[in-house]
Amino acid sequence: MFDEALIAAARVSKAWPFQEAMKLVKRYPGGKPGGAPVLFETGYGPSGLPHIGTFQEVLRTTLVRRAYEIVASTDGTPAPTRLVAFSDDMDGLRKVPDNVPNGDLLRAHLGRPLSRIPDPFGTHASFAAHNNAMLRDFLDRFGFEYEFVSASDRYNSGAFDDALRGVLRHYDAIMGVMLPTLREERRQTYSPVLPVSPITGEVLQVPVEVVDADGGIVRFVDQGRTIEQSILGGQAKLQWKVDWAMRWVALGVDYEMYGKDLTDSGTQSGKIAQVLGGRRPEGLIYELFLDEHGEKISKSKGNGLTIDEWLTYGTEESLGFYIFPNPKSAKSLHVGVIPRAVDDYWQFRGKIPEQPVDQRLGNPAWHLLRANGDAGGAGDTLPVTYGLLLNLVGVLGAGATREQVWSYLGNYIADPDPAKHPQLDALVTAALAYNRDFVAPTLQRRAPTVNEAAALAELDRQLDGMAGADAEALQTMVYEIGKHPEYGFENLRDWFKALYETLLGSPQGPRMGSFIALYGIPGTRTLIAEALTATGGPDTTS
Repeated sequence: MFDEALIAAARVSKAWPFQEAMKLVKRYPGGKPGGAPVLFETGYGPSGLPHIGTFQEVLRTTLVRRAYEIVASTDGTPAPTRLVAFSDDMDGLRKVPDNVPNGDLLRAHLGRPLSRIPDPFGTHASFAAHNNAMLRDFLDRFGFEYEFVSASDRYNSGAFDDALRGVLRHYDAIMGVMLPTLREERRQTYSPVLPVSPITGEVLQVPVEVVDADGGIVRFVDQGRTIEQSILGGQAKLQWKVDWAMRWVALGVDYEMYGKDLTDSGTQSGKIAQVLGGRRPEGLIYELFLDEHGEKISKSKGNGLTIDEWLTYGTEESLGFYIFPNPKSAKSLHVGVIPRAVDDYWQFRGKIPEQPVDQRLGNPAWHLLRANGDAGGAGDTLPVTYGLLLNLVGVLGAGATREQVWSYLGNYIADPDPAKHPQLDALVTAALAYNRDFVAPTLQRRAPTVNEAAALAELDRQLDGMAGADAEALQTMVYEIGKHPEYGFENLRDWFKALYETLLGSPQGPRMGSFIALYGIPGTRTLIAEALTATGGPDTTS
């Protein structure tokens, strides 16, 4: 149940999911006719496997869906909604993907609908059935609430037949929308309707003449033969932009977002939907992901980051957190953004209970906790940040183990039992992988300068009497040493940078008080001794 204050605040919130949801309130000021649920859709081309783009589109759509359930609520209960995950599995296979086995098997079926060619993996009735199963497993893995709809099922069953007749009845008007957008050569062969060849079973890109719109009959030439054939019951599919518009009208789609690369397609499909007597859905045009060099991510180039890679080095929540802000701005997607995304997520999650309602509605963690059912967790924090874990593991080295990390966590938390801290334990595993693959190969401790060595010796001397001190007391001690004019630091930043570079081998690091508390005073003194030995400084181990 939603209280009145929450509903009122959501309706004026500047958070983008609520802004998007208000488009639907304006579309249906009194709710959808007959109390029908507002329909959200995401589309999927099953010639490849689900990827991080699939995740972000379904997640963002779900966030708008949940926002709408609040802003359109009239009695405190969620306004009715549905989310359809639509698979375009009537598409003809254009080329053999690089990442599948038995390529020759697929090559023999090029041009045929994905749902009518064998599964190269040998596990399902068709290639589309295999990839559709992967899509559903993928969405289920993240707990999304959705209804799966297959294009081939809709075409083959006749569920789209009335809409297909409508396309034939408005054939000339649809051509009028599409032809001005095409090159002259393409205009000569373009048709909104793609018949399935009765000879080869391929989806044909040939000119089509409407013979009987109400009967669904068209005429075309196939391998030199003039053929009259129905387009109903799975004997044809529609050209992409026409298909998209037809689907919006046939299913009654109210909201669908899509990437910037489909902007023109969305415009033309919207015009065609109007020709067909329907209405273009509301939606958001989002920017695409970029790699660390600012280049568009391409599966063929392999310059992106897979969702499994993110989940190896981070968490599902951190991925959602990184995706959440500013969907109309491009985001760099590479492993370097993961640690901060993890820590920022937990920081925002911890703030939720203390925030006034308007701030809470702008908190990404609040939205993410509600995305697939609100199971609580608002206000939860972790006793150790991911950044601090990475520093600890970095000092322990590439061969560090989970058990070692947890033994050090005993210096910092009262009950260092992985079973009692499952989310922290998951981050320990992620930190070990991140350190092994990205941090350990780059760490290199430098020798301290003379003034840095003197400050380190003083730090070691003071640590000798700090047994049992907490992180704040240790941080204050480190801070005061850096301020002392005897050591010649122009500012505290230089002192902390020296600590990071000489003790941790990194140009950046954590609050040193927290690190010392976690790594332990004896271990920290050993690091200092090693650093001083590297410069011929005083031996602090005697």
